[in-house]
Amino acid sequence: MGARVAIRDLTVAYDGHPAIHHIAGCAMPGSLTAIVGPNGAGKSTLVKAIAGMLRPAGGTLERSPAGGIAYLPQQAEIERSFPITVRDVVLLGRWQSLGWHRAAGAADLAAAEAALDAVGLGHFEGRPVGTLSVGQFQRMLFARLMLQDAPLILLDEPFAAVDTRTVRDLMKVVGSWHEEGRTVLAVLHDLDLVAASFPETLLLARRLVGWGPTSEVLTPANLAAAREMAEAWDEHAAACAAEALP
Repeated sequence: MGARVAIRDLTVAYDGHPAIHHIAGCAMPGSLTAIVGPNGAGKSTLVKAIAGMLRPAGGTLERSPAGGIAYLPQQAEIERSFPITVRDVVLLGRWQSLGWHRAAGAADLAAAEAALDAVGLGHFEGRPVGTLSVGQFQRMLFARLMLQDAPLILLDEPFAAVDTRTVRDLMKVVGSWHEEGRTVLAVLHDLDLVAASFPETLLLARRLVGWGPTSEVLTPANLAAAREMAEAWDEHAAACAAEALP
């Protein structure tokens, strides 16, 4: 069910300046991975590159199977004032099968209702999205992801500015995806949550510090190294030559 994401010597640059460089590793099918690191470490850049939104400046990024990505951006990147109902937003998860011209059928509507119930938004389907709280809005977006039924799920700071109860409820959804064998990568800041709930961790500081079992990656030495690497980063550095990889 899950997708495999293989990254080899990946560099992503903005205006010729690398945002992340020489990243290498693999997310195996069905893995549940937290992406962590200091502010400005390139976490969102990496997720956008995996989603296909950013073109690598060097190296390769391979997903197998090639399609089927469900991507949740940071809330700051989402327009909340558009006049649309909660049900309509959730049904956008069926975009690939419905397109512009095909109306949602009974099965689609039932799936949307079930997804809203699963995230604690039963009976919210007719409400305008602009009336939702931050936590309710995020629950709605998780319901949309559920309808996408994708083997690869990418979450960029999914729990930013939401309350503890919402985090707990949405983590149940993440856990269900993991149990179903989907591959999940999530950018997170709460290291206690990562240690408790994510078997794998990718620690980033523009370059890869560690990627593997969470207990082996989130060590004091690795976290200190990540902070030092992020603080020493030169925003105006040019992309460097590829390094030899094992």
